Amino acid sequence: MKKIVVFTGAGISAESGVQTFRDSNGLWRTHRFEEVASPNAWDSDPDLVLEFYNIRRKQLLEVEPNPAHLALVKLEEKYEVQIITQNVDDLHERAGSTNILHLHGEIRKARSTRNQSLIYDIDGWELKRGDKCELGSQLRPHVVWFGESVDQIGPAAEIVGTADIFLVIGTSLVVYPAAGLINYAPDNSAKYLVDPKASRLSGIPNLNIIMEKAGKGVPELVGQLMNQDTESNPS
Repeated sequence: MKKIVVFTGAGISAESGVQTFRDSNGLWRTHRFEEVASPNAWDSDPDLVLEFYNIRRKQLLEVEPNPAHLALVKLEEKYEVQIITQNVDDLHERAGSTNILHLHGEIRKARSTRNQSLIYDIDGWELKRGDKCELGSQLRPHVVWFGESVDQIGPAAEIVGTADIFLVIGTSLVVYPAAGLINYAPDNSAKYLVDPKASRLSGIPNLNIIMEKAGKGVPELVGQLMNQDTESNPS
């Protein structure tokens, strides 16, 4: 069975109505990223940080997976599929995908500020001051903040290296270290980049650019892949 590795960014979730850090509304308008999504922010004003993520979490519960998320699930009928996502939402899970690695954490989970291996599901949308782990320390959002290391980048690179087909969706590959993952895809693997702002990238073998939004481009691409012979790479 051929293996497809899918790397998704903010563009796939934006079509479900998920606001990104670049949206100009709510807390995004009145605070810099460093004031709501960094270790320094947490140390100086944890209530503001909790409010910021509570707003994002509440909004996430009001949206649904879109056709791009649902189309990726269909690939599992014919391929081994591994999704790597920069997104902290759970839309891939809610759509039905079964093998997902979150590079930047998961917004619907919290973790201990004393022991980061202690991770908990958040019931509902609020994480409050006084919500503590079993060790008695305050819980924080289980996300990677600005200035923190992306611990999952190594495992993600290893996964990309096993791809027969590599799909990049909803990101124009300009933000590192995640943007560098495409360089780990085998030279002979077929590669697709689905993003309306994408431009042709030089030096990457077998890269096909689809300048469409995810909701349109991904279902069309999935349709093509489902019609491909899994014994050979699509071209």
